[in-house]
Amino acid sequence: MTVLIGFLPTPAGDAAFSAALEEATRRHEPVVMLNSPRDGALVSAEVAAPERIAALVARAGAAGVSLDVVQTPHTGDLADHLLSTAEQLDASVIVIGLRRRSPVGKLLLGSDAQRILLEADRPVLAVKPSEHR
Repeated sequence: MTVLIGFLPTPAGDAAFSAALEEATRRHEPVVMLNSPRDGALVSAEVAAPERIAALVARAGAAGVSLDVVQTPHTGDLADHLLSTAEQLDASVIVIGLRRRSPVGKLLLGSDAQRILLEADRPVLAVKPSEHR
């Protein structure tokens, strides 16, 4: 079993990474971090820089957690990619970050996050970044 994190280089992604490390430690499982650009994109804000990846790998190592980073480009919807990866890995839990929204924005959860929460066939841990940064 594996803890799967859908990671974006954002405050929500950082919160998800922290939560994934805690879950992995609690469950005695490795972490697979999916940080996947859309196939064909020349540049993607979704992909973490090599220095950031190195820092996350070091942080996981310091916590005693094995971390595998997957940055293979995906086609189609990111939610589908995360859900199919969870199935392939037989992930015990999926961890995602949610960004804070205005009162009006709270009427609609992000479409990828909403689909993952509603369609996943395994537990999903959704976390928000701390207000105190």
